[in-house]
Amino acid sequence: MKTRDLVLIALFSAIIIAFGLLPPIPVAIIPVPITAQSLGVMLAGVVLGAKRGTLAVLLTILIAAIGLPVLSGGRGGLSIFNTPTTGYLIGWIFAAFVTGYLSEKLVNRQQSGLVQGVGFFIASVTGGVVVLYAFGVPYLGYAAGTGLEKAFLGSLAFIPGDVLKAVLAALAGRAVLAGYPLLPHRA
Repeated sequence: MKTRDLVLIALFSAIIIAFGLLPPIPVAIIPVPITAQSLGVMLAGVVLGAKRGTLAVLLTILIAAIGLPVLSGGRGGLSIFNTPTTGYLIGWIFAAFVTGYLSEKLVNRQQSGLVQGVGFFIASVTGGVVVLYAFGVPYLGYAAGTGLEKAFLGSLAFIPGDVLKAVLAALAGRAVLAGYPLLPHRA
């Protein structure tokens, strides 16, 4: 791995952490707040690709696990793996990978801007919403004791915001692809 890759991984870990500084918005239905950090996960995937985007998320989780309060709401330490939101945290890893992988497959420099934006959006929704919810919702239902159906129904309140995050990630991915041609290929 090159120095440039390490710098990009650290940069996107810092971006994910910076999104954690925005205060979480509690939702009365389920014990999962609305946070901006999943946008950082989507951005890592669309800009860095599957491998580096996943490593950025793993670095963020490692930093949180060693005790630094880098997750939304100032959370950190091993206790982050013993909450109803743990499934979403683990899902970040797979969300970044799938978002990055689909971005690599669906988007290239020869496409029009619209096609690139749509490709990034599809990648962000698939990885950053579908895959993330596939990990988060079942664990939430188990850990909170609400069952899968209630956890799923409660999670529906987050869909509009997560789709908006996917739009923002797609726009940012498109802007980076157009504005920084020297950025190493997403891989």
